[in-house]
Amino acid sequence: MGLQIKLFLLTSLTMVAFAANSIFNRLSLAEGEIGPSGFALIRVLSGAAILLFLVSFKGPEKVPVKSTPAHKKPKINLTSILSLSVYILGFSFAYVSLDAGIGALILFGGVQITMFVGALYTGEKITRQRWFGSILAIAGLVWLLAPTGVTPLLFETLLMAGAAIGWGVYSLIGRKVENPLVATQKSFLFAIPLVALIWFAFPDQIELTQRGVFFAIASGAITSGLGYALWYSVLPRLDTITASVAQLTVPALAMMGGAIFLSEPITLRFLISAALIMAGVIIAVKKR
Repeated sequence: MGLQIKLFLLTSLTMVAFAANSIFNRLSLAEGEIGPSGFALIRVLSGAAILLFLVSFKGPEKVPVKSTPAHKKPKINLTSILSLSVYILGFSFAYVSLDAGIGALILFGGVQITMFVGALYTGEKITRQRWFGSILAIAGLVWLLAPTGVTPLLFETLLMAGAAIGWGVYSLIGRKVENPLVATQKSFLFAIPLVALIWFAFPDQIELTQRGVFFAIASGAITSGLGYALWYSVLPRLDTITASVAQLTVPALAMMGGAIFLSEPITLRFLISAALIMAGVIIAVKKR
């Protein structure tokens, strides 16, 4: 029971970090404090820096690697690097216009679908209870995106959907890593050239401010670098469906943060969507 409580708390802390990323992005981009490509580049640079410091501080002899010889370095996973880059870039550019709560709902709804497909592909057993909970959670996303006068912008929605696929693939890879901290550090480090290329090709037209840089660094170093390393550490102890539906709690957290820090409206449509998603999460994760 003690281990299960610890796992629950660590997973909850990770979900809070994910929601904070949405808030930091909107606090910067919505107020014109920084542009999306600049935010993405500073985010990945600061994330790589804090992770490199932690790996160096612990030392190679103190970094446990399961079933891997001490002299053998973890391999570089190109798919992990590409998926992380797609997620970070799509996330930043989509949040130029999307509200924090709606953006998080699109993101983690897409993550749910991506990881669900991944579970089916790998032959993971899915009970009827989990089928029902997952479908209910996805129905909440469909309800939000159904045609209406306040439907999220199409281009930004597509960008966030691309970010969702990237993060879903990144999470699926994370379930098999042997050293979460080193794997996360390498992904961030080698994602820098890809993100920098987009920054060079699509430079921001907005002048940087101290506030924008501060939120980008906080997002990269704390809620991304440390948050993702923590996520990779708990993923091997969660099955794919539990890991995917747990992330659907993030939109509700982002919605509350958006209302508190950004004065974003909480509509009845959003509340119904969030309620369906939360109910689906509880049903899918709850043991019989």
